[in-house]
Amino acid sequence: MRQQFLRRAALGVSLALAGLAAQANDAEGVKIGVLTDMAGVTADATGRGSVEAARLAIEELGGSVLGKPVSLVSGDHQHRPDIGSGMVRKWYDTDGVDVVVDVPNSSVALAVQGIAREKKKLVLFSSPGTTALTQAQCSPYGVQWTYTTYALSRGTATAVVKEGNKRWFILASDYAFGKQLAADTETVVKANGGEVVGTVFHPLNASDFASFLLQAQASKAQIIAVANAGGDTISAIKQAAEFGIASGGQKLAAMLLLLTDVHSLGLQAAQHTYLTVPSYWDMNDGTRAFSKKFEARLGRPPTFLQAGVYSSVRHYLRAVQAAGTTDSDAVMAKMKSMPIDDPFSLNAHIREDGLVVRDMMLAQVKSPDQSKAPWDYYNIVRTIPGDSLAWPLSESQCPLVKK
Repeated sequence: MRQQFLRRAALGVSLALAGLAAQANDAEGVKIGVLTDMAGVTADATGRGSVEAARLAIEELGGSVLGKPVSLVSGDHQHRPDIGSGMVRKWYDTDGVDVVVDVPNSSVALAVQGIAREKKKLVLFSSPGTTALTQAQCSPYGVQWTYTTYALSRGTATAVVKEGNKRWFILASDYAFGKQLAADTETVVKANGGEVVGTVFHPLNASDFASFLLQAQASKAQIIAVANAGGDTISAIKQAAEFGIASGGQKLAAMLLLLTDVHSLGLQAAQHTYLTVPSYWDMNDGTRAFSKKFEARLGRPPTFLQAGVYSSVRHYLRAVQAAGTTDSDAVMAKMKSMPIDDPFSLNAHIREDGLVVRDMMLAQVKSPDQSKAPWDYYNIVRTIPGDSLAWPLSESQCPLVKK
């Protein structure tokens, strides 16, 4: 009985302290932490632009919530889980951060997800694509906001096959990420009545794609799927242009490609490449208005990762206002019940597993003569319904999902 009394007393103290902490945070206002990549391989696509995207969301909502100021801190995780998780732990424990956003790099994101779960603090992932965040390692305090690798590969492969491109060749990186992209792409192509006539794997950080591209040309495939990331994607697409892939009648489909990648490549090299995007700066009047403000600070429009940071911060602050508190459980409940309302989000909502299901777009990179202004890079081919880009909840590995 004495042990039961002590346990109950300890629980009561713990709940009281949690309540006092929530009240203290409410009294001080809201603090947002942008964990990002300031100098590494994804710095152009996230980095300072992610910080400014969060700041613009705060400014749009008046810079305050519940009558208290909203403040912002940022940090560079350097693509190291130990640095990223250490920074987030300090933010949560001693710096009064209520929510962490962005987090490019899946291994860093999974480490941060564990800390957020332990601390019962919110984290909104815009930049990591691993499905583990909302599958086996899902959390009641985490939201995968912008995309998953599953969605991008399904979106591009399904839509491009339906455009009549039945014969595919896959060029993929020879490690777990590339192999999974290749396998997912082949599954989707076959499911939609297409065929994969060849697959070749290249080493990570390859400099010479000549032999791989010669195999792709010889296959007579209509589509060459580029299933890699970062510098490998840029190198493969550049060399494909040098080999005359497009002029020979074959088209490229990039499984993961960002606006800044296209800018680095140039339209001459990237033209006609298919890709799936959750948003684009030139989608509508709202995205153009935001992008004009963003470009005034950064010199270019936002990537879809940076747009996702803006969207997630905006929705979070609206949920805090509606909940009347910064308490994580109360705010998450509001976030899941409220519609996601911003110009970059198409029919978006948060599922019980923490995944934002949203419509995306099949895009094709313009040729130089089609582009009429700086950063006018994409033709939007069609909208892809969000439900077709997310795994069914009946197949979910997330413990939060009621079966």
